[in-house]
Amino acid sequence: MNNKDSNLKEKLKQALSSTARVISDDFKITDKIVENKSSKKSDFFDIENLSSKNDFIKARAESDSLALRKKFSNEKIYKKNIPSNSSCKSLYSVAEKIRYESLGGKILRGIEINFKENYNRMINLKRKDQLKSKEDVPIIEAFELYMLKKFHNIKLNSLTSNMLDFWEKDFDKAIKGHINFLKDNLEHQDKYSSRFSEILQNMEVFQTDENENTEEENQDDGQNNSSNDDQDSNSEDNKDENREEETQASLDSDYDIDEYQLDEQLIDTESDQENQEQVIQKKDINDFNSEYKIFTTQFDEITKAENLENSDDATKLRKTLDQQLIGFHDVITKLANKLQRQLLAKQNRAWDFDLEEGLLDSSKLPRIIMDPYNSLSFKKEKDLDFKDTIVTLLIDNSGSMRGRPITIAAICADILSRTLERCSVKVEILGFTTKNWKGGQSREIWNKKGKPKTPGRLNDLRHIIYKSADTQWRQAKNNLGLMLKEGLLKENIDGEAITWAFSRIKKRKEERKILMLISDGAPVDDSTLSVNSGDFLEKHLKKIVKYIEQKSEIEILAIGIGHDVSRYYSRAIKITDVNELGDVMISELSELFEKKNKLH
Repeated sequence: MNNKDSNLKEKLKQALSSTARVISDDFKITDKIVENKSSKKSDFFDIENLSSKNDFIKARAESDSLALRKKFSNEKIYKKNIPSNSSCKSLYSVAEKIRYESLGGKILRGIEINFKENYNRMINLKRKDQLKSKEDVPIIEAFELYMLKKFHNIKLNSLTSNMLDFWEKDFDKAIKGHINFLKDNLEHQDKYSSRFSEILQNMEVFQTDENENTEEENQDDGQNNSSNDDQDSNSEDNKDENREEETQASLDSDYDIDEYQLDEQLIDTESDQENQEQVIQKKDINDFNSEYKIFTTQFDEITKAENLENSDDATKLRKTLDQQLIGFHDVITKLANKLQRQLLAKQNRAWDFDLEEGLLDSSKLPRIIMDPYNSLSFKKEKDLDFKDTIVTLLIDNSGSMRGRPITIAAICADILSRTLERCSVKVEILGFTTKNWKGGQSREIWNKKGKPKTPGRLNDLRHIIYKSADTQWRQAKNNLGLMLKEGLLKENIDGEAITWAFSRIKKRKEERKILMLISDGAPVDDSTLSVNSGDFLEKHLKKIVKYIEQKSEIEILAIGIGHDVSRYYSRAIKITDVNELGDVMISELSELFEKKNKLH
């Protein structure tokens, strides 16, 4: 290399470095790049091998990309929203890269030109022979082409157009309806990445892969149980499952540890304060209903679902639920998507103006130009009303729900939870039953004390937290399968369950609170009703519901499976077939979200 070339390359390096510092607002960025060299990270300013115009174009574009990543991409937000499905991770990374590059290109026209030149260079370099099917085109390559076409308006050549053709319908189906939202929120990384994560996790191509894997595993399990010779293959399946679980655990620990720990703290606190919660109830909601008596609360239990079963059995129950879900997935998913579209259609952007901080209001710039002494004016997007909402699903876990009703209830809770989560609506899923048949330990104590008359409620309650409001669906999905656990479903004492759910939702900070109950009839506990009046539990339920409907801001509605529950709830729906449950749940919620005024 002669001195002239050396000088030119040094000047180029200085120019790229200076540009990166200015764009990133980080004047030590090039020092950090040099430090990262030892850890084998990309050194965009290593330009010793530049020998052509294409090399120069690449160096310039990569320099700009690094600077924009530093300026516009927050690593914590990136990790927080990363998809749980490892297959989506690489696509999510591409989507984030396109986001900050597109944002930078909108601000600085020269950067956009650099990117287009570099991407056109990459497109022209692609060489693919014998493209006959999807399998010949890696999804990440096709996805990158799709994003370049949509966000950078890159024109594809004949080869890359053929590559994209195999995947474009899949991408359009999942992403096309969200394009405007994504482009409008390039500067809002959390909104953009959260939406993209949801899109990728719900892409049918990945769901199909998951379903196929689940079916294969289940088939293998069935075969393994049929003969002793298949035990080796069973151990192999277990190894694969363990690998998947380890991978998932790794992802969760890397990206969601803070959120998960927070949720654990919330639930533990609630469990530790169980007695305090009961005291509050007695002074509040139960205070006006002194007729209702409880023999003892000593053996009552509020538990997280994961404490009811070990993780291996919970995983198996989840697979059973997934198998059942296949038959209803299409129907209920269509309904859920309908609800989602209705909610997202409300996303008409509204702004507060003339604020002291926020986004710069460009419409007010002329007055500043005319009079430099005028202060800058900022604007901020208003929060959407429906997002400030929490929905609690309280599911009857009584013995009469066994079989198809509880399965459908679990499926609906699962899909509804995912749907509302996509729309930033908090969802809590609770269940209620008793610990034992025939009164349990409470009955034993009552017998020992000489069977006093009218003891009141005479059984041990079990209230179950399947998913707390602050837990993401993917962290709690195995819990929902526990509704199918043998021996879990026993008696149902609805009044106290609603009181418990009410006390939980009442403490939430959300402005709007919706409590939805799913049950198959009247409250029944043989131990209690055998030593009290026949309407003891019903009278209590009616008074509790009346209190909530008339004296609280919480909206309560009930769905009765095979039974009319309108005698307890002013807003109630009866379904004769459990297959109607998904339709009714979603329709009722949709109607509630459409209403501007509350029920009260």
